[in-house]
Amino acid sequence: MNTPEIIKVEKAGVRFNLASEHINGLKEYIIKFIKGELIFQEFWALRDISLTVKKGEAWGILGVNGSGKSTLLKLICQILKPAEGTVWVNGTIAPLIELGAGIDGELTARENIYLNGAILGHSKNFMQEHFDEIVDFSELHQFLDTPVKNFSSGMAARLGFSIATVIQPDILIVDEILSVGDIAFQRKCEDRMQHMLENGATLLYVSHSIDAIKSLCTNAIWLDHGSMIASGPVEEVSEKYLESQSR
Repeated sequence: MNTPEIIKVEKAGVRFNLASEHINGLKEYIIKFIKGELIFQEFWALRDISLTVKKGEAWGILGVNGSGKSTLLKLICQILKPAEGTVWVNGTIAPLIELGAGIDGELTARENIYLNGAILGHSKNFMQEHFDEIVDFSELHQFLDTPVKNFSSGMAARLGFSIATVIQPDILIVDEILSVGDIAFQRKCEDRMQHMLENGATLLYVSHSIDAIKSLCTNAIWLDHGSMIASGPVEEVSEKYLESQSR
C-alpha cells in the first residue's frame, strides 16, 4: 500500500516587495503611498520549489543563512501565501519556527503554557491535564511564576518545545530554535522527535548541524538563494552541500 502524501509543494514561489529608496518616517511613507510614488524592487525569497513529503517521513532542510529555509517552513505552515504555485497540507502542524512565537514576554511561564496551548487549539482543561507533563519536560519548575522576558533564549526554547510537543501532531516543524539550548536538552528534544517519528509523525527540520539532521532525517533538500539545488536521500544531499561549503 502506498504511503499517503501529507505535504505537496508545486512550483511555489514567495515574493517580497523591497523599498528601493530611503524613506524618512511613516509620514513620508504615507504621502508617497497616496501619491503612488513608492518604488519597490521585487525580491523572490523562493522560486520554483516543488516538494512531496509522505506521512512518517523526516526531511532535513539545508542551506546557509538567507537561502530560504525559514520561508519554506512558513509557506508550509500557511503563515505566508505563495505568489505562484500551490501548497497543500493534510494534517495538524506543531510549528516551532521562531523563538518566542506565541509567547508573551510580559506573562509568566505558567500563564504562557495556557496562552500558547490556546493558540495551538487546546482547551484549558486539556492544558490543565497536561500541565505537569509540560513542566517536567521543560525542567522549568522553579521559574513557573517568572515573566518570560527574564528567560534566557534557551529557557524560552525549552518552554516552546515542551508545549508544542505535548501531543503528537501529524507534522512537526522545527527551525533551528533548539540550537540555543544546552546539549543535554537538545538530546532530550531529539529523543522526543525520534519517538514521534517512530509513532508515525512527519518531521521537517532545519538545523546547521549536519549530524543532527543525519541522525533524525532520511531525506533532505538543499536551498540556495531561494532555489532548490538538490533533493533526495539525506546522505547524498548533505554530502553535496558540504562539498559546496568547502570550495
